[in-house]
Amino acid sequence: MKKYLIYLMMAAAVMAFGACSPEDENEPRKPEIETPETPDDGGEETPDNPDEPQQPGDDPDAPTGNRKILVAYFSWGGTTQRMAQEIARQTGADIFRIEPVIPYPTEYTPCTEVALEEKNNNARPAIAATVENWADYDTVFIGCPVWWWTTPMIICTFAESYDFKGKTVVPFCTYAATYRDETLARIVELTPDAAHLTGEGLTSGRINEQNISSWLKEIGLIE
Repeated sequence: MKKYLIYLMMAAAVMAFGACSPEDENEPRKPEIETPETPDDGGEETPDNPDEPQQPGDDPDAPTGNRKILVAYFSWGGTTQRMAQEIARQTGADIFRIEPVIPYPTEYTPCTEVALEEKNNNARPAIAATVENWADYDTVFIGCPVWWWTTPMIICTFAESYDFKGKTVVPFCTYAATYRDETLARIVELTPDAAHLTGEGLTSGRINEQNISSWLKEIGLIE
């Protein structure tokens, strides 16, 4: 019986700390930080410059209309970056990586600790660069991983740094298990002056051309 109880306790600890499969719906205690991985996870070739995705060219899923589109994203381990790149490739958008002045720790546990401290303090981490020609963009995708059940605080910094009047915001996020909808809703909440299109959240294994194309067609940004 004692051995059985020990096994039960070990199993409970694994569940509590988010060490579950990406599709598991158990509530994590640690932030859903992207697991460190190479941006080309899934076997695709990594472009020489990851922030300059391929252009749509003659792709039948080319963007509709004459919108000027920006994909702004924060990525820690590369998962959100992959999603952002695919969105930009299919829409012909410009891309802007939201990078902190002080980089987050590269190891998982120290990063979770910094992320939690920022959340508890309602911090606004400084961003290293600014978007050029902001006024030119009509549609802005804003994306991030789920950290501590919501957006990383640097997304608050980004949203508060620009005037979103007259723009359309499209939220997106990546997550390991849960809090997809809460994170998408938070991006909408942070940009109250903008119009909004339905966002999308994907786990790492579901980031692919087909899933993103279906979503972009549903919201009318590609044909």
